Amino acid sequence: ICSAIFLGFYDVFKKASLRGNVVMLVMLISSATSLCILLPFILISHFQPELLQDSMFFIPFSGGKTQWLIFLKSILVLASWIFSFYAMKYLPISIVSPIRSSAPLWTLLGAVLLLHESLNGYQWTGILLIIACLFAYSVIGKKEGIRFTHDIWILFIFVGTILGSISSLFDKYLIDTLKISRMEIQAWFSVYQFLLMIPCVMLIWFPHRKTSDKFQWRWTIPMIGIFLVFADFFYYYALSMPGALIAVISPIRRSNVLISFLGGALIFKEKNIAVKGIALIGVILGVYILYLGR
Repeated sequence: ICSAIFLGFYDVFKKASLRGNVVMLVMLISSATSLCILLPFILISHFQPELLQDSMFFIPFSGGKTQWLIFLKSILVLASWIFSFYAMKYLPISIVSPIRSSAPLWTLLGAVLLLHESLNGYQWTGILLIIACLFAYSVIGKKEGIRFTHDIWILFIFVGTILGSISSLFDKYLIDTLKISRMEIQAWFSVYQFLLMIPCVMLIWFPHRKTSDKFQWRWTIPMIGIFLVFADFFYYYALSMPGALIAVISPIRRSNVLISFLGGALIFKEKNIAVKGIALIGVILGVYILYLGR
């Protein structure tokens, strides 16, 4: 739930930062901000490990196969980010966030089919209710003239969502099966994410810099990175707890749509808020049913 709250504000800051702005530079600066928060812990853990050894902030470095797996995760997340950030720039947040929140559908299928997770009746009811309401919430967007089958940015957000779901399943595999430290994953993911962003900026934005939108500095840009660090910290902590089910954690985390909804209504003045609010009641009920089934 803490992760969902931070992720909701992360979405609002992301939308505020991307309007009429350069997507790749916003991504680069937000990635650099996340790295700046985690880098001191990486350095202290390496050069003065006794200071953090017994705390939850110690960051080991396993090297070899572990780092390659984290690097692969970084590639997955970066690809998801590129598709999702571009979609967020050109679509209303009240459309993007519900589609992103449909990620539990793909995560649920993967968790049950690939990881052999089992769910009780409450959990199945809660997950299916959340998915149904978020799907209905997305369909409402058609009233705003967005044709889901003919809009490239809708395709972008669906691709980004599926890649994000694959990353969630990969997180479960890294932490639960391979027993890799959650802090090692979060910290070194931030390192690789930033390093991968540099060639992406040079290849995607730099050749078109004269014809693209001009970069506009906004205080919300570093806030993207700050809130993502906290959202991921709570997410990985929950995922590392014994008996944690990614099929339950993922839909709860995606209930961040509640905050995104308020942002769309109060800050960005988006349309059809009353109708969308009805679907959100179903999301809240679904999260409560998941809580009862814990």
